[in-house]
Amino acid sequence: MNISQKAASSATVAEKDMANAIRFLAMDAVQKANSGHPGMPMGMADAVTVLFNRFIRIDPSMPDWPDRDRFVLSAGHGSMLLYAIHHLIGFADMPMSELSSFRQFGAKTAGHPEYGHALGIETTTGPLGQGISTAVGMAIAEQMMAARFGSSLCNHFTYVVAGDGCLQEGISHEAIDLAGHLKLRKLIVLWDDNRISIDGATSLSTSMDQLARFRAAGWNAQAVDGHDPEAVARTIDRARKSRKPSLIACRTLIGKGAASMEGSHKTHGAALGDREITATREKLDWPHPPFFVPHEIKSAWEGVAVRGRAARETWEIRRDATRSKARYERTVNRDIGPETARRLARFRNEHREKATKVATRQASQMALEVINGATDLTIGGSADLTGSNLTMTSQTQAITAANFRGRYLHYGIREHAMAAAMNGIALHGGFVPYGGTFLVFADYARGAIRLSALMGLPVVYVLTHDSIGLGEDGPTHQPVEHLAMLRATPNINVFRPADIIETAECWELALAEKSTPSALALSRQALPMLRTTDTQENLSARGAYVLREAQGPRDITLLATGSEVEIAVQAAEKLRAENGVEAAVVSMPSWEKFETQTDAYQRRILGGAPRIAIEAAGRLGWDRWIGPHGTFIGMQGFGASAPADELYRHFGITPEHVATEALHLIGRGRKERRR
Repeated sequence: MNISQKAASSATVAEKDMANAIRFLAMDAVQKANSGHPGMPMGMADAVTVLFNRFIRIDPSMPDWPDRDRFVLSAGHGSMLLYAIHHLIGFADMPMSELSSFRQFGAKTAGHPEYGHALGIETTTGPLGQGISTAVGMAIAEQMMAARFGSSLCNHFTYVVAGDGCLQEGISHEAIDLAGHLKLRKLIVLWDDNRISIDGATSLSTSMDQLARFRAAGWNAQAVDGHDPEAVARTIDRARKSRKPSLIACRTLIGKGAASMEGSHKTHGAALGDREITATREKLDWPHPPFFVPHEIKSAWEGVAVRGRAARETWEIRRDATRSKARYERTVNRDIGPETARRLARFRNEHREKATKVATRQASQMALEVINGATDLTIGGSADLTGSNLTMTSQTQAITAANFRGRYLHYGIREHAMAAAMNGIALHGGFVPYGGTFLVFADYARGAIRLSALMGLPVVYVLTHDSIGLGEDGPTHQPVEHLAMLRATPNINVFRPADIIETAECWELALAEKSTPSALALSRQALPMLRTTDTQENLSARGAYVLREAQGPRDITLLATGSEVEIAVQAAEKLRAENGVEAAVVSMPSWEKFETQTDAYQRRILGGAPRIAIEAAGRLGWDRWIGPHGTFIGMQGFGASAPADELYRHFGITPEHVATEALHLIGRGRKERRR
């Protein structure tokens, strides 16, 4: 069937029938799985059918076409809405067999949409509020790309379907405020205003006037009957012409079309049951068996793909004709190139010769000055801590609503939205985002950081003020458990460099990652340069290495990270000078990188002598490296408000305490051997 035939077929099929195809596929899939959420797909089927049938430009034959519209199902529990559409418009990996395997092990149709698990899923959603906040990052990236390459290469919308839960989560306030401030006019949110939550009516817990809320944040906000296709179309059309981001409140009935359960919260998260589905088939005049869509309706849906493919092919002609094609493709592919690594190598050599002593947060800024000068793909930012995180360099001018040519985002005091927006920027493609806050406030960003790891996104978190070393701000700002939390998260590299050399190495490693986020834990206090050996190898890539070897057999091994490596070196020198004890010092900037090394390398680095771990944080996780008889010197509880040096003495994180514990551990070991 050619394009004109597809268009004619689409014109002869009513959108209500196209919407009913979504409804019944959702009902049937949830019923077979006896698990899932049919209510939202049924309620939003009419509005989303209009969106796809009349507006969205996507091409299932090339799902990663850079200038496609993005569709984000923020209310990810309604995943059958997305899977049904993907089947209907012809995504290759979404045959009917996948729909009938909904929520089963190994199926593409996971309970919530998962980025990378099936074609065309733009972001992982399910944790409410994450989708709409990630979409803000996508819309930012779209305007940054348009500013660099023009609307002929970058001119697409980001559409979001959000529910009441998404708008109640606190992250949504951070995100809509940022989007309104930046006037992200290509961002359109369709709110499923069904006024139902799991417990019942939303009036049980909220009286928020969402339209007024969005307008106050600088959005264009409209309300529409979500079951009136023509009204929905007019509203979307107006939103597309707005100079602001847009909210469309689609007044809907959850479970729309259900024979007796329409509008009931009971349709939210459970199968409707065979009797209700049979009655619904009669009510909606759908005399078809489960998992069956009539040819003419399927063909009408496939017209969406035909229109999208034509748009994509026209775009490719424009791309091929532009003189900036090569630069555009390098940007889309995030091709940083080798120059960054070469400049960082020169940077390390320079500061090794100078023995530069700075806080690692300052070392990070110095490394970023090199990085941002070598590539224009890095996009910086901070959650209102630019002067503390030191994330801005001479190349990173601020991005504003009037100018998206900059390279720095003032995210405001919005750690969670910052992390989600960085996810969106990374997902959109074209840039490598990094953003700063204090390590202790990783708690506030935790939900989005977890999704960075789950989706495998090359996002870099610059987490400064990484210990009690920040001093007088006290225990509310002194992270204790945060390194353990981050290290416990799968697929995230946690780097805690000890000096300027390791800091530059860790930045190089973070930028080289393609499918893993990185967290750089950086000190407030100045740290001496400890790496005196002249080596071209990036030793931090090993995760751990011997910084200072014993002269002869080891009596003890001191393991440390970050600011405590200096303490380990001082303790080793003290042990040799005063007690004739030979201690090896192992710097461990990244446990994750060390875990990937061979057993032989790990044994060589850790050695057979007793071990002491030193870190101004909680113990959790260290026993793996020190063994059952090792000693940990660090934090046993929260910190306190005082100058940093006094705090280190108070909590016993000193060379003297390390030396005392080493002698005790060595003596205990000798007694046990004599037995």
